[in-house]
Amino acid sequence: MSFDDEEPISLSSHALAALAEFHAEKDAHRKTFEKLKTGAAPKAGAVPGVVGPGGDEDAEEEEDDTPDEDPDQQQLSMAAFTEDWNESQFWFLDETAFELADQLLDGASASSTIGVLSTPSVFVALKNRLRHWPVEDRPKLVLFEHDHRFSVFPEFVFYDFQRPLQLPGSLKGSIDSIIIDPPFFSSDCQTKFALPARWLLMPTSPRVIVCTGERMSSLVDKLYRSLKVYPTTFEPAHSGLSNHYYCYANFESSTWDWRSDESD
Repeated sequence: MSFDDEEPISLSSHALAALAEFHAEKDAHRKTFEKLKTGAAPKAGAVPGVVGPGGDEDAEEEEDDTPDEDPDQQQLSMAAFTEDWNESQFWFLDETAFELADQLLDGASASSTIGVLSTPSVFVALKNRLRHWPVEDRPKLVLFEHDHRFSVFPEFVFYDFQRPLQLPGSLKGSIDSIIIDPPFFSSDCQTKFALPARWLLMPTSPRVIVCTGERMSSLVDKLYRSLKVYPTTFEPAHSGLSNHYYCYANFESSTWDWRSDESD
């Protein structure tokens, strides 16, 4: 039988609908990302002089001619940033991201600075929480991240863990609270994330959260012993990652206690 005699390949209506939905979601994510690129600009909460490429100061106009929307008032979503598994990117589920963001915001004020080290899903959750805060009360945010897609945010500071201390000198000792989520379960990666964390933190009573694998417990204890970081009962949840994850912190809260079998 010749190829000319073969019937053309056809998809079922269900498959066609699923394909159309996939392309629609992909297009929506692209449009959301483009809107972030054009709408992001240094606003309250950004660290002066430490910004990525900025966009126009005004957000795009709505089609109904409503006033321009302040980018800091937009509801953000990690759906605009697809995970790159080659970069070991696995975003936290929204519930986890918001819970961690709330812990970082507890007790924060306009004079506070919150550092987010390789944890962009928590950064987005922080931005969404702060939409509901008066501008004059919002703490500063700094996102330390290797993925340049996040330079759409003015709080972005490029971070490469292979050069862990190549950071702006003005940030030394400036961070009140920090969350760290190293991308790899290796002693080299974990150590190179702990170095800048200690360098960035204020010397008095910083709030520290480390999210990484359960099997990293002994190394986390060694790297953050001076900050009294211990495993907690809270277990962060990801989409598409089955590794047993722990949340380590140097404080207890209404969300978590120390793991009784891990700390004194």
